[in-house]
Amino acid sequence: MPELEDSTVKPKATFDPNILQDLLPLYYKRLFPHKQFYRWMSYGRSESSVFSNREFSFTLQDDIYIRYQSFETQQELEREICSKAPFKIDIGAVYNIRPKDHRGSTAIQPVQRELVFDIDMTDYDDIRTCCNEANVCQLCWKFMSIACRVLDEALREDFGFEHLLWVFSGRRGIHCWVSDKAARHLDTAARSAIAMYLNLLISGGEGTTSRVIIHDEMHHSVRRAYRIVAPLFEEICLVDQNMFGKPEGVRKLLALVQDASVRAELEKRFKAVANDSKGVWKEFVAYFDELRMSGNSNRYRRFKFIVEEVTLAFTYPRLDINVTKGFNHLLKSPFCVHPKTGKVCIPFNPNIASKFDPTDVPTIIDLLKEVNAFDEKNTVEGEENRSKIKDYKKTSMFKGTVIFEEFLRKLEQTFKGKAAALTDMKMEF
Repeated sequence: MPELEDSTVKPKATFDPNILQDLLPLYYKRLFPHKQFYRWMSYGRSESSVFSNREFSFTLQDDIYIRYQSFETQQELEREICSKAPFKIDIGAVYNIRPKDHRGSTAIQPVQRELVFDIDMTDYDDIRTCCNEANVCQLCWKFMSIACRVLDEALREDFGFEHLLWVFSGRRGIHCWVSDKAARHLDTAARSAIAMYLNLLISGGEGTTSRVIIHDEMHHSVRRAYRIVAPLFEEICLVDQNMFGKPEGVRKLLALVQDASVRAELEKRFKAVANDSKGVWKEFVAYFDELRMSGNSNRYRRFKFIVEEVTLAFTYPRLDINVTKGFNHLLKSPFCVHPKTGKVCIPFNPNIASKFDPTDVPTIIDLLKEVNAFDEKNTVEGEENRSKIKDYKKTSMFKGTVIFEEFLRKLEQTFKGKAAALTDMKMEF
């Protein structure tokens, strides 16, 4: 490996995107998990042409975009990735023909594709106060952690899906790949139905926060989501983000109350606790508690679930539902390197998403330095011994690869007996 400036592992520095083109060939040759990636995309060869009819898209330097690529074998895909060293790899659908042959056919149609979800931190810019745009920190990551928990439970409990791969996007969001066979074979209408089922938020219009409307009874999925977010509302919304500590935040809270007279009464109460998020929220809850106890059942009925609606409006996952609806929507592959941040799109464990730190995700520079540092430290053991250890095991990327391996292990258990060669496949771990 060519020497980097210093192979000693040091604290992470600001990434310079201009050097990415020089580092990607090394990354793809030594660290990208080609064999595991193929195991995922081939699904144990349990279905005909599931790999060879898959579309892969490469984005090369200077935004050169190559779509409708397809490959026959793992080796062919690996050679092409290492040869072109793409700045981004997108995964598309499995088609009825090989995508590379699409120019000679007018009948190309998607036939299967993972059910995917995309949540972007910029969709929280109207409520987060710690960061904006492409920036993300441990405080606003808590919104991603909540989103992961809510969706993971809903997909498992309400739809019976089991094989979910959660991936940090490399910059400001998360992706979920539902890889169960039943999910992959959903048609467009079914994908749209699932997306709408999971999308509680109703756009409130320019400059306002999206709303949640709960009718006469709370649906069990909404109740479950509320159970997850309610204990975290004070910590995230009132303390970390101090949402109602400024007039703009209070206006967004009041805009969720669909009654001018009630808004006016609340506004008066809020004056006594101005600039105090906890105080504003306490007054808000107290007002509707008093309304409930007043005996004015007709007036209260309109606001029966107002506290739950507002809590969910500020914390419920903000899905890009078009990504989920689209059968042939392209989505960035796990283990890509984000071209702006240099960070790897690393899988994470949804059960401990709150402990995941997006600011501590390794960059491509960090990883290559870690390999160099490991090799130098272990030179005394001899080149032959060092070469037996896979390079990704020498780096902080190892944890994400273990999560990917575990996902594959459980997924492959569902294919046993469906492909003659499956038992001969070797685990790369």
